[in-house]
Parts: sequence; C-alpha cells; structure tokens
Amino acid sequence: MNIHEYQAKELLRGYGVAVPRGGVAYTPEEAESVARELGGPVWVVKSQIHAGGRGAGRFQDNPSGKGGVRVVTSIEDVAKNAAEMLNHVLVTKQTGPAGREVKRLYVEEGADIKRELYLGMLIDRATGRVTIIASTEGGMEIEEVAHNTPEKIVKVGIDPATGIQGYHTRKVAFALGLDGKQVGAAAKFIMAAYQAFVDLDCAIVEINPLIVTGAGDILALDAKM
Repeated sequence: MNIHEYQAKELLRGYGVAVPRGGVAYTPEEAESVARELGGPVWVVKSQIHAGGRGAGRFQDNPSGKGGVRVVTSIEDVAKNAAEMLNHVLVTKQTGPAGREVKRLYVEEGADIKRELYLGMLIDRATGRVTIIASTEGGMEIEEVAHNTPEKIVKVGIDPATGIQGYHTRKVAFALGLDGKQVGAAAKFIMAAYQAFVDLDCAIVEINPLIVTGAGDILALDAKM
C-alpha cells in the first residue's frame, strides 16, 4: 500500500522517530494556517504524490518553473506557492510524462541542514533478514549510489532471533561518520525505525535524506514506507 510522506512521518513519529513538525493542507488557506501555527522563519511546502523526485520535478503547465518541493521565508509565499502547486500536474522521473495531480500539500518547518545521509530498511531476500542500508550520500537515489560508489553503502543484517542490538546501531552511526551525541541520537532513531518496520509489517522504510542539523540533531527530512 502506498502512503504519502506526511502519513509515513506520522506513523514513524508514533514510534519515537524524530521528524520535523508539519501539517497537511488541501487549500492555500489551509497551508497558510499550518505555517502560522508552526511559526517561522522558514517553511518547506511539499507536494504529496505517490512518486519520488518531487523536488526535481516540474509542473506540466510551467515546465521552466519551480519544482514540487519549495523552501519559503514568508507566510505570503507559503500561500502563493501552495496555489501554484495544488490542482496542478507534477511530472517527475517516476511519474512518466503524464505526471500526477497534486491534491494535497505538506507544510513543514524548515531545518538547519548540516549533512544529508541515507537510511533504509528492507527484507534481504537472500537471507530473509531485516537489513539496514545506510550511506553518507543522502538526497540521492540509493540505486545510483550503489552503481557509482558502492563502497559508500553499508549493510547490516539483523538476526531475527536476537532482534536489533546496540552494536548494530553503532556500526551504522560510525559508518555514517557520526560522533559524540550524534551516535546516541542515531541509535535511538534507528531503534525506533526498526520497531516501526517490524510492528507495521513494512516492505521498506526509507529515510532520504536523514539529516544532521547544525545543533547535531538527527531528523527524517523525507520518509517513505
């Protein structure tokens, strides 16, 4: 079953996964209301369709314009960009030329991004185990990273007899170049994401990008389940 980004984040939040605050909107007025409730000074207005590449995509009626994910710095611009996106067809590399109509938006608080990482979980068919996949190359398609720089991907299989352990999370954290309090934050994040994966019987959990903020916090900037 496909679910939108905001729905995935709500599920993950319920398990203690750290995600930015945000709210769904179906009209420009609702988008403005969500932004006011969140407070500024930066917001991200995100098209919600069942396809990746939204930020790099373009709207069918304005192919030279902005994409489906926009960073804005005023309440007025939240409403303006929402109007430009809602009820318009967004074309990405995953939708094909027909694109998909944007019927809802997710308005999220801005984040101070210091680093972008990748974190995913899936069932390895060869071993039958839940496998954590992580990379320092966040914000990119993991298939592209695997093809061009496979050495930048780490895989950690979880024995179902023991479940996830602390040493699994530390291995991932160190592979991502995290240190200090970031290691503990990453451990909590990974444990929570793993629990969500198992309890919700997921085929995949993908956090791309997983970000490290200027303050050293670990957040799921985008999520797919």
